[in-house]
Amino acid sequence: QVQLVESGGGLVQAGGSLRLSCAASGSILSIDFMAWYRQFPGKSREMVATLANGGNPNYADSVKGRFTISRDNAKNSVYLQMSSLKPEDTAVYYCRADVLSSSFHLLTSWGQGTQVTVSA
Repeated sequence: QVQLVESGGGLVQAGGSLRLSCAASGSILSIDFMAWYRQFPGKSREMVATLANGGNPNYADSVKGRFTISRDNAKNSVYLQMSSLKPEDTAVYYCRADVLSSSFHLLTSWGQGTQVTVSA
């Protein structure tokens, strides 16, 4: 079993910054793929940023140049630094981790979601 716990969401004014954190715990051998997604009300979850172990980050066009994804493998954690926030960034943000468990199962785990609200 793998758990992802997110933190760092909240309310910020347009132009401001927030940093989201997500820590994985449980029976983990390794984590290959880590990512952030977001979901707008009434919409499907969409990719924001991804970072495979040893790979290059990928970003949605809407956040390029404003958001930065990073990870700390020693802490099984992924981060999303969000700058120059816009009201249209308001959404629930979810982290995702593709984990090789200690029982050698490949698991895709999701965090519980954290609300980010950007006021105009």
